[in-house]
Amino acid sequence: MYPFHWVPAAGQRHASLAEKPVGCAYPTGTQVETLCQQEVSADNSEVAWLWGTCAECNREARRLAGVEP
Repeated sequence: MYPFHWVPAAGQRHASLAEKPVGCAYPTGTQVETLCQQEVSADNSEVAWLWGTCAECNREARRLAGVEP
């Protein structure tokens, strides 16, 4: 639907344009470049999906989705 995907990493939920492996989430430990220009290691644990969203990734994801903040 959108060109980005969400990935919990580094204590926040980040967005990325990186190609995802087969399945619905990046496996834990996968290195992913985010929309906030960080290189992070994915954390696919249940608790990680409850982390807050990275503000910079959220702004860029909304821009890519054509949604006004």
